[in-house]
Amino acid sequence: MHPASWAPLTAFAAALFAVWWLARGRLSTLVLDHPNPRSLHEAPIPRTGGLGLHAGAQLALALIAPNLPPALWIAFIVLMVVSFWDDLRGIAAPWRLAAHLAACALLVAAVLPRDYGVLPAAAATLAIAWMANLYNFMDGSDGLAGGMALFGFAAYGAAAWSAGSIEFALVNLSIAAAAAAFLVFNFHPARIFLGDAGAVPLGYLAAALGMIGWLQHDWTWWFPVLVFAPFIADASVTLARRLLRREKVWQAHREHYYQKLVRLGWGHRGTALAEYALMLAGGVLALAGLMLPAALQAVLLAGAAGAYVLIMISIDRAWSQRHVSRE
Repeated sequence: MHPASWAPLTAFAAALFAVWWLARGRLSTLVLDHPNPRSLHEAPIPRTGGLGLHAGAQLALALIAPNLPPALWIAFIVLMVVSFWDDLRGIAAPWRLAAHLAACALLVAAVLPRDYGVLPAAAATLAIAWMANLYNFMDGSDGLAGGMALFGFAAYGAAAWSAGSIEFALVNLSIAAAAAAFLVFNFHPARIFLGDAGAVPLGYLAAALGMIGWLQHDWTWWFPVLVFAPFIADASVTLARRLLRREKVWQAHREHYYQKLVRLGWGHRGTALAEYALMLAGGVLALAGLMLPAALQAVLLAGAAGAYVLIMISIDRAWSQRHVSRE
């Protein structure tokens, strides 16, 4: 058996040890997430778990030695370093966003063929940067961001495997396995969080590997969007609503739909399990959709969009009734 075949198991074992050490060792107090009026936890929690997740995944990638563009990993390192410094000391939002855009632009310039032109390249840069940031926004409840990584990258791995891109499939499955190890310590009650250094690079990889899979014809353009729709829909709609209200969108808040579910009484565990069901359904539908003709794919996407609209309307209605009952 080729050593690369052991990559996902290696990622799980390495991440399990790394996250355990970060949660219990001397570095557990290096970066703490302290409770504040906008958070959903009640005690300080280490926020270095993402370092362990990525360490496990990168060790597995060393076994695979995938033929992926160096710019993918250069941008990944830039985002991780900037995000870790933000965890430690804090970085002003404009400078942080500039670093994110520069890293994502580097990847797009290296990967997207010049034939696409400037506007598609700019759109791709913005989309990848937004995915990196929205993933961080969605990392606010026990087990949520780790679960999305598990289901999302597992779906990528399954699609790439079906397309015959075995090496690329193992890359994605290794990230999913590292996320599963992280969840051992992050599922409710969470003992450690991803932190910006974990969440931002994860969101970046979701978008970057999604684009690479599309460019090498492992899947169509909408596949990554549907797979990660539980995060994309929640964060994008919430951002749009806050922009319309002229709020400071870079400030932390508790207006995401998953946050409303926790506060409506679902709790961290119930919210995570409900989101897992949505993630699983989205992944299965996306994989099934790849085998459908274009017309039926359009029907599938319309149905999925309609389902998300109904879910959001239901949560908003329950949220409004909660406030009416309190008055």
